[in-house]
Amino acid sequence: MSALGEEFSALDALLEEYTELETRMSDPEVLSSPSLLKQVSRRYAELSRIKAAADQLSHARDDLQAAQELAQDDPSFAEEIPALEEEEKSAHEHLLSILAPRDPDDACDVILEIKAGEGGEESALFAADLARMYLRYADSKGWKTSELSATYTELGGYKEITLALRATGNPTPDEGVWAHLKYEGGVHRVQRVPVTESQGRVHTSAAGVFVMPELEVDDEIVIDPNDLRIDVYRSSGPGGQSVNTTDSAVRITHLPSGIVVSMQNEKSQLQNKEAALRVLASRLAAEAKAKREAEASAQRLSQVRTVDRSERVRTYNFPENRIADHRSGFKAYNLDQVLDGALDPVIASLQSADEAERLASADAHV
Repeated sequence: MSALGEEFSALDALLEEYTELETRMSDPEVLSSPSLLKQVSRRYAELSRIKAAADQLSHARDDLQAAQELAQDDPSFAEEIPALEEEEKSAHEHLLSILAPRDPDDACDVILEIKAGEGGEESALFAADLARMYLRYADSKGWKTSELSATYTELGGYKEITLALRATGNPTPDEGVWAHLKYEGGVHRVQRVPVTESQGRVHTSAAGVFVMPELEVDDEIVIDPNDLRIDVYRSSGPGGQSVNTTDSAVRITHLPSGIVVSMQNEKSQLQNKEAALRVLASRLAAEAKAKREAEASAQRLSQVRTVDRSERVRTYNFPENRIADHRSGFKAYNLDQVLDGALDPVIASLQSADEAERLASADAHV
């Protein structure tokens, strides 16, 4: 066991896995399977960060030890010791942060649903504002986005919309889409003067956001075709107008759970069916995850609250240009910028609360 391995109990096993994956990256079996290659590459990228952090701490400790030994013969080297001690402390905290237990889905892509709630047309327009906010945020991160399904209202709002957001390449867990957007699930409340209000009074309405990690092809959720009822119909656009003369839209009902998924944005019935099955698989996985966590009484901010649609998570106050997150206590008066995609400070406040909990857990194992 290495010197660091004696201090960080899991480190040696992780570094051994890193070496093994380095070899597997050139294995023909891995290279011939896109899904397996993505899985191996993602894990390798995650372990590469651990390897780099471990090397950084080892080097910092070697430099500090050398300076301490040299200072015994030459006092001038003692001047370097405070700075080297600070470097060693910083490297130690960095490695500890990386090794802290984290959500295994952090590197995953995301399927995000937004549904209008209380407030009628105003709620639907707010749902459209939220959709635009997430699309702008995704664009700032360089993620790929696609609209899987949408139901419009007369004024251009959304009764509901489903988006897929995907990172490029093989992101590390802290760079993953889920790592950033898993906190967005819940009820988002808006306070503003609706466009339909002639008296200029501020109204309160809400929209629900549901975020799910998108499953890999080889993941554990298996859907029995006998559990599905599949209906087809003609797709429609804003105002209910028909945009297709064929029955290309698909509605899938998962009979055991009662989950219903409708897709109409693709041109063919087959494409809509495939998109609907992707969303259904992610919904089933999210429900299974929530059930496991509830049974284990897991109340971690980054998990259970992500799929709890009954909890009000954030308020968007237009008259005061204020945004407030009710979980982290974050508050700022730049709502216009946030709705234009500047979500990083809001999300960072939630990530900090989550990381503090993970670090506390890691400390117990060091």
